[in-house]
Amino acid sequence: MTRRMLLRFVAMAALVSCTADASAADPTYFPPRHEWEHASPQQSGMDAARLADAVAYAKAHDNPAPRDQALALAQSFGKAEPYFGGQLGPTSERAAANGLVVHRGRVVAEWGDTRHVDMTHSVTKSFLSAVVGLAWQKGLIRSTDDRVADYMPPDVDLFEAPHDAAITWEQLLRQTSDWQGTLWGKPDWADRPEGAKPEDWPRRPLHEPGTHYKYNDVRVNVLALAALEVWRRPLPEVLRDEIMDPIGASNRWRWMGYQNSWVDLDGRRLQSVSGGGHWGGGMFIDAWDLARFGYLFLRDGAWNGRQLVAREWIAKARTPGPANAQYGYCNWFLNTGRAAIPAAPASSVTFLGNGQNVVYIDWENDLVAVVRWIDTSESLNEFVARLLASLRPR
Repeated sequence: MTRRMLLRFVAMAALVSCTADASAADPTYFPPRHEWEHASPQQSGMDAARLADAVAYAKAHDNPAPRDQALALAQSFGKAEPYFGGQLGPTSERAAANGLVVHRGRVVAEWGDTRHVDMTHSVTKSFLSAVVGLAWQKGLIRSTDDRVADYMPPDVDLFEAPHDAAITWEQLLRQTSDWQGTLWGKPDWADRPEGAKPEDWPRRPLHEPGTHYKYNDVRVNVLALAALEVWRRPLPEVLRDEIMDPIGASNRWRWMGYQNSWVDLDGRRLQSVSGGGHWGGGMFIDAWDLARFGYLFLRDGAWNGRQLVAREWIAKARTPGPANAQYGYCNWFLNTGRAAIPAAPASSVTFLGNGQNVVYIDWENDLVAVVRWIDTSESLNEFVARLLASLRPR
């Protein structure tokens, strides 16, 4: 090879390398439907061995609970809640631990059966809060500080009681409403019951709406039904048209309700979907569609030139609530003071569901990770620590 040919070869190789690096770092990249570009760890500025170590750790910490989700729910919530009452919605048998890492827009790691459509439990709440946000964007909800009762038709008696009448959208979104009542056969007090004796549970103390945080799926289901009444359309249809189709998600995801959560609306029989899998139902989805949903928020609600979710809504969702600094809007788990995930930046957010199902969003590091069926929150923190260590090449 002549010196001129050698210099030309070196120049071309450098051009290819720079192009690959620039492509991997391109913040304007949005994966088309059925596609997602990959980058090697080296192209993305990561340490390949450390990234492989993080992936191996996630795979080694598969949740030991039964993969049959009906059995897993019965052995967890059912065992802890004597009034659990069994499933009302469908369940499924999950895959083994699986996940994806997206850095600078490109997929840099994948493990397990990421195409398996699984229950995602309370990550469903993140989809619900997005649909409520869309109603706010379109003016169907004037302000999140409005009373929800003012948006309900006369035949919906969710907020008739004096204690419930003052509840606002903001309080339902932040899980501080303290809504009192029964929906779809489940009383609010039966979800994670409080009190020394079973006879104390129905007589729980009432809290002024907005002052007391309680993670409660009955109240989240109240939010879902209220949103259905506002939209006057099935919420899965709204989510599909406004978010999932525009971001190129598959047609395989399903958002389920309960066998008894049907209402008559405008002459149609519609199912009110659940906000999680506590009694079955909720969002059934694969890791790839979860990654697209997380990537939408990593890019501040924009997708390929369209602002799908308002930046103002995302800012509200990321704001700590007055009764819980670690919780924003429905299932936006914050890392205020780095208390939830010490290894992660304080600005990071997780969409978190039972099992555990996790969508980790890290704006500081241009990173989205989907981690499914990792066993504990401690293991999640260790996975994140190892993942972030891979961003600092040796």
